Amino acid sequence: MKTVVITGASTGIGRTAAEHLAAQGWKVFAGVRKQEDADALARANPAIEPLMLDVTKSEDVEAAVVKVSEALGGAKLAGLVNNAGIANMGPLALQPADEFKAHFEVNVFGTLNATQGFLPLLGTDRNRSGEPGRIVNITSLGGRIAAPFLGAYTATKHAVESMTDSFRRELIIYGIDAIAIGPGSVKTPIWDKAEDKNENQPYANSAWAEPISKFSDAMLKGGREGLPPERIAEVIETALIDSSPKARYAPVPNKFTNWTIPTHIPKRWLDSIFANRFGMQKPD
Repeated sequence: MKTVVITGASTGIGRTAAEHLAAQGWKVFAGVRKQEDADALARANPAIEPLMLDVTKSEDVEAAVVKVSEALGGAKLAGLVNNAGIANMGPLALQPADEFKAHFEVNVFGTLNATQGFLPLLGTDRNRSGEPGRIVNITSLGGRIAAPFLGAYTATKHAVESMTDSFRRELIIYGIDAIAIGPGSVKTPIWDKAEDKNENQPYANSAWAEPISKFSDAMLKGGREGLPPERIAEVIETALIDSSPKARYAPVPNKFTNWTIPTHIPKRWLDSIFANRFGMQKPD
């Protein structure tokens, strides 16, 4: 039985991946921050063992590593899926610095904390038996395409894309692979939370009030029409087991329109598309 650790497994992609991999015969350690989420995961499948894991807290990561190490009994960890993350909307010109920093604490430093903590189990400890493990980082479409009003989030996802490449190139000496998965819109509970936040828009009196409202509506619509999280779970499994995995996967709905075209046209053209779609024009 292969063993995998998944961070941010309370809901959405993380939880679906935990349940999918457990159903495929994996032993899954699922990182959560609330006891009720741990209990729900434990009930879902006996192959899922919850970990109380806040990736921003070194003591949580250290305790999780000890627990997983004891379960492995000297074998290597097959996979670490870094999924924990946060996203709060706002124009960079006004978004509080503390809120911006919080994105980096979770999405970037949390990913670094978890990766560094579990690396010995993945194979930097050469005394462990078995094949080296793989790191799978869940980034985003926003890791390559920076949308307006998600600057804090997309900045972190750009950072994790870069970290993934650096890890992969450095860890080759241990045989440990690092792979990025950058989903587009996915149907998860995050969209219900986003709608609640949108009703109390903190930037309603700013110059960006109307564009943010249009952007929020587009995000909510895209999320509800996005890929099922089971599709992302399948891609995660592929990244973990394929004999020749890609360095990056891009499971994106309407891929030609939402991925191929935006990543191949000049950035100024993409600027104009965003401006026209969300009602932002240069002053006369």
